[in-house]
Amino acid sequence: MKNLFNNLTKYLFILIISATICAMIPTSPEEGMYPLSEIDKVDLVKAGLKIDPKEIYNPEGTSLIDALVNIGGCTGSFISENGLIITNHHCAFGSISAASTVENNYLETGFHAKNFSEEIPAKGVTVRITESYEDVSDQVLNAVKNVDDPAERIKIISNKIREISQNASDEKNSITAQVSEMFIGKTYVLFKYRIIRDVRLVYAPPQSIGNFGGETDNWVWPRHTGDFSFMRAYVSKDGSAATYSADNIPFTPKKFLKVNSQGVKEEDFVFILGYPGRTFRHWPSQYLEYQKKYLLPYISDLYAFAIDEMEKLGKNDQALKLKYSSRIKGLANTMKNYRGKLKGLNKIDLIGQKIDEEKLLNLFINSDDQLKIKYGNLMTDISEVYNSVFDIALAELWFRQIISQSTTISLANQLIVHFENLNKPIVDSQVQRQAMGRMGASRNLYHPDIEKALLLKLFSDAFSFSNGSTIHSLSDIKAVTQSEKIELIAKLALNSDLLDETKYNSLMKLSAEEFDLLNDPFINFVKKLREQSLNIQHQNDINSGTLSKLYADLVDVKMLWKKSNFIPDANSTLRLTYGYIKGYSPADAVYYNPLTTIEGVLEKNATGNEDYVIPDKLKELISKKDYGKYADQKLGSIPAAMLYNMDTTGGNSGSPILDAYGRIVGVNFDRAYEATINDFAWNESYSRSIGVDIRYVMWVLDKFSGAQNLLREIGI
Repeated sequence: MKNLFNNLTKYLFILIISATICAMIPTSPEEGMYPLSEIDKVDLVKAGLKIDPKEIYNPEGTSLIDALVNIGGCTGSFISENGLIITNHHCAFGSISAASTVENNYLETGFHAKNFSEEIPAKGVTVRITESYEDVSDQVLNAVKNVDDPAERIKIISNKIREISQNASDEKNSITAQVSEMFIGKTYVLFKYRIIRDVRLVYAPPQSIGNFGGETDNWVWPRHTGDFSFMRAYVSKDGSAATYSADNIPFTPKKFLKVNSQGVKEEDFVFILGYPGRTFRHWPSQYLEYQKKYLLPYISDLYAFAIDEMEKLGKNDQALKLKYSSRIKGLANTMKNYRGKLKGLNKIDLIGQKIDEEKLLNLFINSDDQLKIKYGNLMTDISEVYNSVFDIALAELWFRQIISQSTTISLANQLIVHFENLNKPIVDSQVQRQAMGRMGASRNLYHPDIEKALLLKLFSDAFSFSNGSTIHSLSDIKAVTQSEKIELIAKLALNSDLLDETKYNSLMKLSAEEFDLLNDPFINFVKKLREQSLNIQHQNDINSGTLSKLYADLVDVKMLWKKSNFIPDANSTLRLTYGYIKGYSPADAVYYNPLTTIEGVLEKNATGNEDYVIPDKLKELISKKDYGKYADQKLGSIPAAMLYNMDTTGGNSGSPILDAYGRIVGVNFDRAYEATINDFAWNESYSRSIGVDIRYVMWVLDKFSGAQNLLREIGI
């Protein structure tokens, strides 16, 4: 009787605590980004959809998902039968910047091709269209069935994923394949994509429209940014993927989206199709602790420093300002996002909520003898691995950043890797091409002032690391003080022959033996850095391999506990999310309406902030209320941006916002500041995404740019 009473007490305790924690944890954090395999399990009609759900995704025929593309890491969608793609201005920013010169600065003036022949190449941009998917979990996991070593397990899984992807790719038919991990260590899906390599810039508004608000408004509501652009996909005459050629023709998509020029209103049902990047909602509390203590603060502070140095350099030099514009924009976007995540983690105490949830999970495990045998040490084992992760965290982050931020160290490292690979029987040519591409980009962005500032900053940081993150090669520098050592490193880097492309290429032609006999002090220093970096990477592989198995168990036992299946975290594969045009309350006594109007552009412009400078023509059109046929009757103006409670993250930039009939009513481009934490948790009360209203897009095309050719092409 006493045992029965104790068991009842224990279960009652679990029930009470579960109810308490469920009230604290964000509503349905695992819901929102549905993969293709899960779309038919969502009752979209009940939610407000007015078309057959098969019109969204139909594996047996053509559907809306056939209009979606992954374009340069963003999302885009076909909007005409001639391969015209609508996406964000910030997604095309790199292409616009690369095509610009001081004399023809398309960032400042905008770009408008009046016909096919005037469209210009978007260098380096490719388009991917999802063709099919297949579960290959058994193939991947069978390869490591009897493998216990964690580092070896990660290596084998990586090799198996590469093998399956390469075997499924079909270059002749323009198909590339990629295996994506859905649940870590648990499920793997092979996606096949049609590749298009000739992508051209068609239209971009001036930066003062496409990036209106700049960093002042980034991740902020209310918003008035015309963040849109148009590109076009081209293929060879036989329909195959081909690099740029004057003989190529516009691609004909299976499906393209129609525009609803009447737009939407508050509370209307909407949905998004797109390629969201990474989310981490099923990861344990220790992962969030890693983010809060290490990754988020270190990277955001480093990027803030880099941005400041580049902005100072370009202040009085238009050519340098243009040169660094794309890099600054990318760094600034990440920096503000990370600072928002830090704020969100603290504001809702998500780590504390996760810890409480994990305590409940442990109670659930220990309430059943069979579960206790299988999962009894699960949370302890995860915690022990993260002790190792924390120990090397700063060094691991630092080694990644020193390669990406320093041109000289990147060049030396790539040279060392090249000679390491000479002794390998098989070298992944795609990895080589990507590395060479990064090296070329790094060289193009080189400036001695930026290089020295970043080297001084990074090595100054390195001297503060301790324990497993100590950078050992610094002790070998022949100088007395810390500052002298850092200055010597910078001097070696800035005077290195590696910056001379001719001399660098001559070094690449050496034999492995000849390279080993070189006694270049800078290369020798980078060799020592690389040696420790490889050791750190090996430990990281051990940690990742161990966590891979533990995370799979964590998902399994959570499904048993909650008696439900989970939606896998986003991983850059095609997803659906749905919701409603809806405002929110970010603070006491504050409510944000879900639609802004173009009058807000003038209000912000009047503040004098340089991020709110606009063209005189735009100011005149708004002042005269020259709305044309694009005004919203209820608002008495043209909506500029919209707010909605859909679940989005990085990669959803450029995603079409679709109404209940599957027509495009806007283009997603951002989230509210409170929603930067979406990667870790989603909550209907504060998670809001932001898009440009399609009526503003049409109005700018028509009244501001006179782009009648594009309006005709998209059926307006």
